[in-house]
Amino acid sequence: MPISKKISESLTRSSWIRKMFETGIVLKQKYGEENVYDFSLGNPDLKSPDEFSKALIREASKVGDTLHGYMPNAGYPETRRCIAEMLAQESGLPFSEEHVIMTCGAAGALNVILKSILDPGDEVVVIAPYFAEYNFYIDNHQGVRVISQSSDDLLPDLVDLAQKITSRTKAVIINTPNNPSGRVYSEKLLKELGALLRDKSSEFRHPVYLLADEPYKKIIFTGGEYHSPLRYYRHTILATSFSKDLSIAGERIGYLAVSPLIEDADAIINAATFCNRILGYINAPALMQRVVKHALDAEVDVAVYQQRRDLMCDGLTAIGYELIKPEGTFYVFPKSPASDDVAFVQALQKHLILTTPGSGFQCPGYFRIALCVPEETIIKSLAGFEQTYREMVN
Repeated sequence: MPISKKISESLTRSSWIRKMFETGIVLKQKYGEENVYDFSLGNPDLKSPDEFSKALIREASKVGDTLHGYMPNAGYPETRRCIAEMLAQESGLPFSEEHVIMTCGAAGALNVILKSILDPGDEVVVIAPYFAEYNFYIDNHQGVRVISQSSDDLLPDLVDLAQKITSRTKAVIINTPNNPSGRVYSEKLLKELGALLRDKSSEFRHPVYLLADEPYKKIIFTGGEYHSPLRYYRHTILATSFSKDLSIAGERIGYLAVSPLIEDADAIINAATFCNRILGYINAPALMQRVVKHALDAEVDVAVYQQRRDLMCDGLTAIGYELIKPEGTFYVFPKSPASDDVAFVQALQKHLILTTPGSGFQCPGYFRIALCVPEETIIKSLAGFEQTYREMVN
């Protein structure tokens, strides 16, 4: 076999999201792109904010000997300083540029921190439903994934989570606002989570790190509110990106932020800076580092995503689908009207509708809809959603 056995096995269980995306390519070629309702991939489609676009033009127009050269592996100090000031304001903690490492998106940040803290066999707890790539990120660095199931409201079940945290647990990953459910963690929940992790850290005599994956933190709808996990637990490390709030997913720019309150924070920062290099990232893209510091307060027009959410949720609810209306992100995560969510998603394909089964997020019985499409696509798709629903429940 020309490739490793491990990668061969991984390919067979690789992301449902990508599988549906590839199915969409085939269907669009056969039936025409305008006739396929593709809700499979969370690829931001809104216009980037003017602050970003103008800064991009300015920075790309500059000329200099090292503008596109190497910088410190942690990133440009000025960009990190700007981000640290923003984090200090959000969290009330004494962040400095030394606590921030620029990364190739949130995915790069998660791989860097997992490489930095995991020894072979260390456990990392994830809370279903969760972004499926976490499985591979943990495995990349010889960790062991442990799944805690959420409660019926698609939020962490702290009783179950407490049972899943053992002496071997090195970290817990949370994602708020959550992909795929769109749920946003409340202040009360984060306080309770912080208390649980403090108790477990004390019980096992080592820190259980909270890795907060937050690329959707600015995509929150009216009535919702973002609360920084940094405020509620000292051993918190943020991994995030600008992919969603600036609509620049392909630019691969994000950052890792280590709480100043963490014991041995300097050691973690040094390790993460080193891992940023040896994992092959070397440094985050230079041009994007220079640009994003000018757009830290900017975001896409979240009202557009909210309007799409309302259209889809109201339409599905009228048909009979059960769902919890998401407070953020650009996803909807309804219950499947059939117990077999994979079979249901395949039935939707007969009506040229592409979604992702909840099983791909370790949450069978649901399916995910990504709202990175025009409103017209949502409206036209509802007939197919209704027909499939009637077929499955009758």
